[in-house]
This record gives sequence, structure tokens and C-alpha cells, in this order.
Amino acid sequence: MSTDIIEHIATLWMVDDVPARMVYAGKRWRVTDAPTRIRREFWASPTATDTSLSGWRFQGTDESGLSLVFDLFNDGEGWHVDRTYAL
Repeated sequence: MSTDIIEHIATLWMVDDVPARMVYAGKRWRVTDAPTRIRREFWASPTATDTSLSGWRFQGTDESGLSLVFDLFNDGEGWHVDRTYAL
């Protein structure tokens, strides 16, 4: 049995403290909507001791025109893609 490991690390660039572009999964993504701040509690479980996570939800569009919605969080060491949604 084999297990595929999917890397969820993203590099995020901000303009005025709001996401503007990102590199994820070997592609460049432009933020093409108004990003929404995700509250820390979105990721926190009732038993979580670290509630310092914060994040963003936004639509990103790659160079080919593919658009996805991304949920990203920052764990204090960098940005990570938690989920993606197809439009």
C-alpha cells in the first residue's frame, strides 16, 4: 500500500496586509476577489490549546484561467493551504 503525500505549504504576498498573490502547488495564483479573514475558531477544536491560528479565504486564478477558492492558515512559521474548492 502506498500513500501520496500532498504538500500544503504556500507562499503568500500581501498588499496593505491583504493577500494579493500566492505560489502554491507549483503555480502562481492571483487573488481575484475580496479576501475574507477567517477567525481563529474556524480551525480550533473544543480541546485545542493553541488558538493562535488565523487565516484567509479567497478566490485565486492561475495563468491558465483556472479559479479555485482557497482556505489558508498561518501556524506562526508560514502559510498552509487547508482546503481548496472548485467553482
